[in-house]
Amino acid sequence: MRIGFGYDSHRFVEGRRLILGGVEIPSDRGLLGHSDADVLLHAIGDAILGAIGDGDIGRHFPDTDATYRDISSRVILIRIKEMMKERGLSIQNIDSTIVLERPRVARFIGEMMKTIAGDLEIDEGSVNVKATTNEGMGFTGRSEGIAAFAVVLLQQNRK
Repeated sequence: MRIGFGYDSHRFVEGRRLILGGVEIPSDRGLLGHSDADVLLHAIGDAILGAIGDGDIGRHFPDTDATYRDISSRVILIRIKEMMKERGLSIQNIDSTIVLERPRVARFIGEMMKTIAGDLEIDEGSVNVKATTNEGMGFTGRSEGIAAFAVVLLQQNRK
């Protein structure tokens, strides 16, 4: 068994779509980033990379490379899944938390979990997504941005 932890945060900006967990969320602002800035998928991707001992998203998908400009974070997550599979590992479960004051995302969590499970080719019951506020404290509490945390448990596949 291998455990990985991931964290990501992005600031809000005008004129961008808000994508979380691969799902477009109705909002008057989106997140600033080289890709689509999906903090949840970035945190999950970093957790997987951590569990396989292979750096982080920035190492594999640098913001200095125009190839990744505005790329869907779903594409990034699928590529990370392939890296994991090449090492003979499979996901047992993912637990994640999105930290934001608004917009409220509770009604989109089921769709996020379904999208993540589908992209990672795992059972929906192996993916958990939670959302919480920061009670008005810090950058998320002031609605300046969104943060996400994720942990993943991987298992070596039997030969």
